[in-house]
Amino acid sequence: MKKYIDAIKLSLNGEEQDYTQGSIRKAVFLLAIPMILELSLESVFAVVDMFFVSKLGQNAIATVGLTESVITIVYSLAIGLSTAATAIVARRIGEKNPDDAAHAGAQAMILALLFTLLLSLIGVVFAADILALMGANEEVVRDGAIFTQIMLGGSAAIILLFLINGIFRGAGDAAMAMKSLWLASIINIILCPIFIHFFGLKGAAIATVIGRSAGVVYQCFHLFKGNGILKIKAHHFGIDWAQIKNIITIAWPATLQFVIASGSWIILARLVAETGGTTASAGYQIAIRNVVFFILPAWGLSNAAATLVGQNLGANKPERAHQSVMLTAKYNAIFMAFVMVLFLFCSETIIRIFTQDDAVVSYGAQSLRIIGLGYIFYGVGMVMTQALNGAGDTRTPTIINFVCFWLIQVPLAYLLAKGFGLRSLGAFIAIPAAETLIALVAWYYFAKGKWKTVKV
Repeated sequence: MKKYIDAIKLSLNGEEQDYTQGSIRKAVFLLAIPMILELSLESVFAVVDMFFVSKLGQNAIATVGLTESVITIVYSLAIGLSTAATAIVARRIGEKNPDDAAHAGAQAMILALLFTLLLSLIGVVFAADILALMGANEEVVRDGAIFTQIMLGGSAAIILLFLINGIFRGAGDAAMAMKSLWLASIINIILCPIFIHFFGLKGAAIATVIGRSAGVVYQCFHLFKGNGILKIKAHHFGIDWAQIKNIITIAWPATLQFVIASGSWIILARLVAETGGTTASAGYQIAIRNVVFFILPAWGLSNAAATLVGQNLGANKPERAHQSVMLTAKYNAIFMAFVMVLFLFCSETIIRIFTQDDAVVSYGAQSLRIIGLGYIFYGVGMVMTQALNGAGDTRTPTIINFVCFWLIQVPLAYLLAKGFGLRSLGAFIAIPAAETLIALVAWYYFAKGKWKTVKV
């Protein structure tokens, strides 16, 4: 027990480690603990907002849910840039070249700021149109446009928070990434109920943007002034077109990869609203918050695999990278099995934490049970996908996502919902079907081993 406690303390302290040698189990453990805690705190953002907003009624729930569905596009860009940064930084760290790693991180930040300006402008100007396009009724558009404006206008906080954490993860400093999200989440938890009390729905958006912005300030301080293995200096921000091209080469498929996934989720959210109305949409959005709450820790464990793959390939140890992924997949499958059981038997109890509306609870519990059926596959699929991304092979997961989400999930959802008259239930069923297929295909391509030869 003392050995495990000491290992946990070591992982949370953020002391510099060499993950290219020694025990693989220990390497996974040291990286995974802070990464799981990091994304557990990110999931708290969604759940806390939904918990407090749910007290404002169905229209508020629908507004937050539809806005978050659109913001997944912002997340996609953030995760795409973060994936590229993690892959390149991890490879340079594995090669024992921290100065080039810092340079790559700075170039990624330049790209992020350029994209942020465009996204924020679109979000502020077209917030009402975006809600209407998502199928919101006039009342939801009228009351929720300001919430959407603030959330999309604060895109910089989302993108930089994810990107800089990706830089820290690539360097193996998972503890710093965790601490920044802890700070952001704690501030959001404190401010959310206070601001909702004084400002209503828009208060939730203000609290979230302030929380994330505080996390970014904390990140930047440690990135520029800290004592970690990676320290970015002013000269690293000199424009390097070759490095920017390298980042874009890895980032655009990774961004498209998540745009494809998020786009399909947006279509499904709209389909649920169309076929089941505001009540079904509210139940579905509460369920999705809980799905995200439990998926993000598993995603954190998957990020450990990405870092280990990148650093070990940089150290020219492809077999160690392979063993790291297989061990991580095993741990993720065990965790997700427990979550699946929880969703199957406690779905109604979970939904009632957020609302006492029986109709909303019914839809929420139904969707939670059905989506939960594929949780083991979700866990394995995430590890395999992140392993490929960590190696710099972002194109393969992108193609897998396109085929499984847009050629299978979306058509299947519409066929079941409208063709067979299952309405919102059809959309729910399509989710585990597509995610299970993604896991199996990703496993196949990982086993082929071409990712071991990717150069970044």
